[in-house]
Amino acid sequence: MKATVYSLEGEPSGKIELPSVFETEHRPDLIKRAVLSCISNRTQPRGTSLAAGKRRVVHYMGTNRGISRTPRTASGGRRAAFVPQAVGGRIAHPPKVEKIYAEKINRKERKLALRSAVAMSADSDIVRLRGHRIDEVKEIPLIVEDALQDLEQTREIAEAFEALGAFRDVERAQNRKIRAGKGKMRGRKYKKKKGPLLVVTRPVRSARNLPGVDVVTVDNLGPEHLAPGTHPGRFVIWTKSAIENLERIAW
Repeated sequence: MKATVYSLEGEPSGKIELPSVFETEHRPDLIKRAVLSCISNRTQPRGTSLAAGKRRVVHYMGTNRGISRTPRTASGGRRAAFVPQAVGGRIAHPPKVEKIYAEKINRKERKLALRSAVAMSADSDIVRLRGHRIDEVKEIPLIVEDALQDLEQTREIAEAFEALGAFRDVERAQNRKIRAGKGKMRGRKYKKKKGPLLVVTRPVRSARNLPGVDVVTVDNLGPEHLAPGTHPGRFVIWTKSAIENLERIAW
């Protein structure tokens, strides 16, 4: 299967043979497991203090008092303390730092998930179903000359995306909304959309400030880049050298 290579002006400049990885079967079930494994491996162990909820002097008042046999504060009142059902008491089953959060996945399954994610990113129907605006995009998969990696200004990258018809998806990612729930208080106030993924052979710093755009080298390409939130079909912009080096990955 061949694909067209486009210049920075959006004009066809040649053809390239796509690697066999683009013909892999679609396995969204394995992609989901692989992405969840990546997320769980970043989970930081957490636990409570061993003295949490136990920093009160309490005493047991005995029976035959017409009240429950709950430890009370030593000040002479009837306020319960220390026990899990009391305000300010200990937690019955607190989180333990010994807990293993990482979800494992077989090596062959992870490799198949990555291959499948690459193949699903080349299906325009799946990319469009994920919400990306690709009506003006020249072709899916979109392959660009290596000159894109030499651009040093964000403005130049934006102009190249505009010529390739990919800037509408960047504009879609500019919008953000406040997250529902308590996540607003936990460092993730806003929900942001994912835009195009730029796969290159060397880092391109000039694309970092475009909203929703992620840049990754082909050697570091993972399932989470191609299927954020376990949803495959991300709009990917490949450089010609990235496609050529795609076969070198240990599939």
